[in-house]
Amino acid sequence: MTGFVLGGLAGVPARDRPDLLAEPTLAALTALGLLDAVGVVEIDPAISDTAATQQAYGLEPQHLVNCVLVAGRRDGIERVAAALVPAGKRADVNGFVRRRLDVRKASFLPLDTAVAASGMEYGGITPIGLPAAWPLLLDADAAVEPMVVIGSGVRRSKLLLPGAVLAGLPGAEVSAALARTVQ
Repeated sequence: MTGFVLGGLAGVPARDRPDLLAEPTLAALTALGLLDAVGVVEIDPAISDTAATQQAYGLEPQHLVNCVLVAGRRDGIERVAAALVPAGKRADVNGFVRRRLDVRKASFLPLDTAVAASGMEYGGITPIGLPAAWPLLLDADAAVEPMVVIGSGVRRSKLLLPGAVLAGLPGAEVSAALARTVQ
């Protein structure tokens, strides 16, 4: 696939810029054969946060997909999932995600834990390269977007890819009940 363009972002195939990918992200893209199906674009790390990226590159909220790590405990065992939701929505952490993880209470992983467990930079965590045992819970609207922007594992770049590629990742579960629109 070529033509990784969305708003003011224009990327190249990930194969061409492996230096812009976190190690786990590069390893996963390689193993999955997605180096040409996913684009990468270098950005200023100071504008890596969702709102700043949206404003700087003229993107719509549905095009920016955030990856948040959520965990809960059951029988002394921590259960973790990645929730992938568009910028205009919020993950239903203590409803949908809690039930999916089958835990009493679910909460976002603390920053240090999220960084250590993912091997990625905070603010750049992506579902591509997370531990295989973690389910990837994907909002149904994001799954059908022709092109979305997600983290690359580092703050200095973003990935551009069709929502269908996210839906096809190992462990991905698409649900319309994962997130609610922010009012």
